[in-house]
Amino acid sequence: MMMKKYIYAICTLLLLVGCMASRKSPENKTIGKEKVTIDSLAPNPFIRHMYTADPSAHVWTDGRLYVYASHDIDPPQGCDLMDRYHVFSTDDMVHWKDHGEILNASQVPWGRKEGGFMWAPDCAYKNGTYYFYFPHPSDTYTNNSWKIGVATSKEPAANFTVQGYIKGMDPMIDPCVFTDDDGQVYIYNGGGGICKGGKLKDNMMELDGEMKIMEGLDDFHEATWIHKYKGKYYLSYADNHEPNNNDGMKGYNCMRYAISDNPLGPWKYMGIYMEPSDCFTNQGSIVEYKGEWFAFYHTISLSNNPALRSICADKLYHNEDGTIRMVKQHK
Repeated sequence: MMMKKYIYAICTLLLLVGCMASRKSPENKTIGKEKVTIDSLAPNPFIRHMYTADPSAHVWTDGRLYVYASHDIDPPQGCDLMDRYHVFSTDDMVHWKDHGEILNASQVPWGRKEGGFMWAPDCAYKNGTYYFYFPHPSDTYTNNSWKIGVATSKEPAANFTVQGYIKGMDPMIDPCVFTDDDGQVYIYNGGGGICKGGKLKDNMMELDGEMKIMEGLDDFHEATWIHKYKGKYYLSYADNHEPNNNDGMKGYNCMRYAISDNPLGPWKYMGIYMEPSDCFTNQGSIVEYKGEWFAFYHTISLSNNPALRSICADKLYHNEDGTIRMVKQHK
């Protein structure tokens, strides 16, 4: 009888230990070989109260992840009406805060008098100042007058003031700004099949030398983004994919990437990391947060209208050989 009671007590104790283990925080959970620190994501699109596109994601010194996004105006009138940049942030990838508008076309002294054309932006941080980079034309005929404007603030999501634009850059769009481990800052822009990159001076407003063409990319269209993983540089971008390519992928822009030992290349093309979303365009960013990697992009799943897009996020994984697994788009 005593033996049965002893066995029963042991079984009860083991059951209690198992229950307590199942209630532990999801932090440091391992699935396969992947370390999981963020157990869930907000449903995609993760911003639903307004239409947003071109997400540029960064993690700043306060430990939050910030996304700088362009804004599709509703009712839609196409990309020429895009205006009013917003910033969103999170500390858990589930709950997102809208910090509100940080810049609009009327605040750009050198800008196109008709406004609009506030396309995909980026942001960087240096020595206590946040630098917000945005493409905007200075003339009505936009293709020849694109400039990369710069606005600054002491805060990551408010009180930005336009300081001017970076001289010497070709009239192209989609600025991307990357800060290397040694503090050197690089800037990229592109469009129409051309991608260029170069160094920025310490003032973050001037080029340090000439911009150079990024060699080795395959089917580059736009949307340059740079991230670094295990000492290698990754340049990701949107391609020119079309539905009639008969390659088994429906839709337009795929997201591709290339790898280099140098932030200015030459680059080795590696392949596609994201199949087309449901939109005519795509624009993405890749960032590490709390030990995990995330891919940001946009879709039209809320509106079913290519002029009313919404930003999304999904987990991204690097393989042991440094290649990127195909990103699974979730809703």
